[in-house]
Amino acid sequence: MTKKNRTLFLTQFSILLAIEIVFCFTPLGSLPALGPIVATLSAIPVVITALLLGTGAGAAMGAFAGLFSLIIWTLIPPMPISAFVFSPFYSFGKFHGNFGSLLISFVPRILIGVVTGLVYQALSKIFPGKNVLCFSLSAALGSLTNTFGVMGGIWLFFGAQYSSLVGKAMLDIIGLTVLTSGIPEAVINAIAASAVCKPVKLILSKRRS
Repeated sequence: MTKKNRTLFLTQFSILLAIEIVFCFTPLGSLPALGPIVATLSAIPVVITALLLGTGAGAAMGAFAGLFSLIIWTLIPPMPISAFVFSPFYSFGKFHGNFGSLLISFVPRILIGVVTGLVYQALSKIFPGKNVLCFSLSAALGSLTNTFGVMGGIWLFFGAQYSSLVGKAMLDIIGLTVLTSGIPEAVINAIAASAVCKPVKLILSKRRS
């Protein structure tokens, strides 16, 4: 990578990281869904990073998103009753976070970048020239990976504890979260990715030519 390309890469990554910080630590990063459930925008900078800068950069941005999530759920949890599933440093009565909390905070968000980047590479070969389709599908799948990763992690590591909190409604809550939060997030990510990445890629390709 030349010095010019390295500078461009760091500039783009820094801008997207700044947007990630805004989305994670301000109300601008949340859209109301149903009751206490919200659709978050924090995956958008991750998918855009993966699409513009590559899978590795997307995974790194996902790691930052996981770190910011850990900080939020430890210090200012949006839902204190369930914060222990996202932070090993948080307790709610007899319920305590553990190593599984770290995995839930970090792994699904890192996988947003990994899945988005790898799917985009594959789709670009299958549908050459179909940038909007490739951007949208890759971003949607990356976002859904996060949703199912988080829900699956809660089920795997905290199924018994979470069930004791919400009773038999646990599966209903997971399903409702996917429908009212996960799917809208996937749609939003798909739209944002195509809207941002197509013109940026076009501009960068013209500058290189």
